[in-house]
Amino acid sequence: MDEAIRKRTQETAQKLFGKGVKMDPPYRMWKEFDRDLANDLSMFITGNLYSRTVLTLPERQMVACAMLAALGAEDELKLHVNAALNVGCDAKKLAETFFQLAPYGGMPKVNKALEVLRDVLKERGEWKRDT
Repeated sequence: MDEAIRKRTQETAQKLFGKGVKMDPPYRMWKEFDRDLANDLSMFITGNLYSRTVLTLPERQMVACAMLAALGAEDELKLHVNAALNVGCDAKKLAETFFQLAPYGGMPKVNKALEVLRDVLKERGEWKRDT
């Protein structure tokens, strides 16, 4: 069972973080403190949770991006915006997701999330200004 989870974890992580903006996923930092716990967390989050099929991987990334934007977690948001784009999320839908934060998190959170999205798109060479 552990080998199947380990394989699923690696496959899902590759889909999410294998291209685009080059950032170290938090897993690498976790390993610096506790390798075994880092592996357990990674297998749970990426191998079990993210590989469930109730939501598609793009839907999961949209949810993750919305939550991270609402929390103001900019570094993690950058990582997950990139991952969302890697699994096929549309940049316009991500922007719309961030605009949806306005009544709940306020415009400062919307502005910061849009800034992160724009920066990631620029780094990926995919920025298209809508004027």
